[in-house]
Amino acid sequence: MNTLSTDIQEDIQTIGRIPVISRILEVICRTTGMGFAAVARVTDTRWVACSVRDEIDFGLAPGGELELETTICHEIRQSGHGVVIDHVAQDPAFQNHHTPERYGFQSYISMPIFRKDGTFFGTLCAIDPRPARLKNSEVIEMFNLYSDLISFHLHSVDRVSFVELQLEEERKALKLREQFIAILGHDLRNPLGAVSSSAQLMLRQPLDDKMRKLAEIVKNSSFRMKELIENVLDFARAEQGSGISIHIQENEAVSEILNEVISELQAIWPNRRIEFTEDLAFPVHCDGSRIAQLFSNLLGNALSHGNENGVIKVNAVSDVDFFRLSVSNQGTPISKDRIGNLFEPYVRGEEKNGGEGLGLGLYICSEIARAHGGKLDVCSDETETCFTLTLKC
Repeated sequence: MNTLSTDIQEDIQTIGRIPVISRILEVICRTTGMGFAAVARVTDTRWVACSVRDEIDFGLAPGGELELETTICHEIRQSGHGVVIDHVAQDPAFQNHHTPERYGFQSYISMPIFRKDGTFFGTLCAIDPRPARLKNSEVIEMFNLYSDLISFHLHSVDRVSFVELQLEEERKALKLREQFIAILGHDLRNPLGAVSSSAQLMLRQPLDDKMRKLAEIVKNSSFRMKELIENVLDFARAEQGSGISIHIQENEAVSEILNEVISELQAIWPNRRIEFTEDLAFPVHCDGSRIAQLFSNLLGNALSHGNENGVIKVNAVSDVDFFRLSVSNQGTPISKDRIGNLFEPYVRGEEKNGGEGLGLGLYICSEIARAHGGKLDVCSDETETCFTLTLKC
């Protein structure tokens, strides 16, 4: 006997996981008076018992096989219709059939079981060496009902197995995300910090023009990489459900924070003009580090995508009820079809200089605004592109 394939073994296990099937086979035997009932898996090459009730010592157990061509189930698989025999010796269609003669039964009933997608699974069948009264609507409807019930349970088990597989995949993906965050948060940030510090130390030394230019490139690139890592870290945390974490401080030193970001970016773009105006007469309640992150993203985008000869305008205003920060630049306006989803992940503005970036910066900015209970807006036309953060105080 050939070894059962993995698929058939799984089908036997699936049927075994449906408690009601043993009860169905018992009811069939009690109702019809027949001594053997089974759920069989029938393919184009094999007949395999999945669940059995045997009161006549027929000799089959779950996993047991019959030669496919010797069974009537083989014909049912081909036709898709059930077969009912009250008394083989008196049935013109089956009195000379090889199957009853081989297995020694006189009464037989078998109904097809179809999966919910319409594919053939097997049969619900019963046999007995004695004649039985099976060709009546009550018995036939009972078998059809039980066949449908088994089909329903097969679908349910398949769905549960699918959901369990999805959950396992999600658990694996979550573990990979955690490892990914750990790598970004420690294994990459630490050496990147060393690269950035080394570049800054080099720039304090007497260098020729070529070496100074190379050191500037290293410093600028490390700054950009730091921003990318922070954005990816925040995005990964948001995807895990934890969202953007903030720690609100009363009367945060916003002016100092904004000036520090401007100084940092001005050092990277020394030839660009940044105009900063502020009216911060009222306290601002916010997470200063997150506001710095948001502002750095917005100002960095303005410097990257704005007109090289244009002025970047930054304005910060606080009132008794609100704090507003705007960053505007001159240059090519953002198209209307992009503005609609600009704050979604992996969406970039108008690409420039190779379109660097992952398209996470503005998404992170909008999430920081949302975490503060505020909002981030954008307007863009031929005159300027302006991003505005508004927080309630």
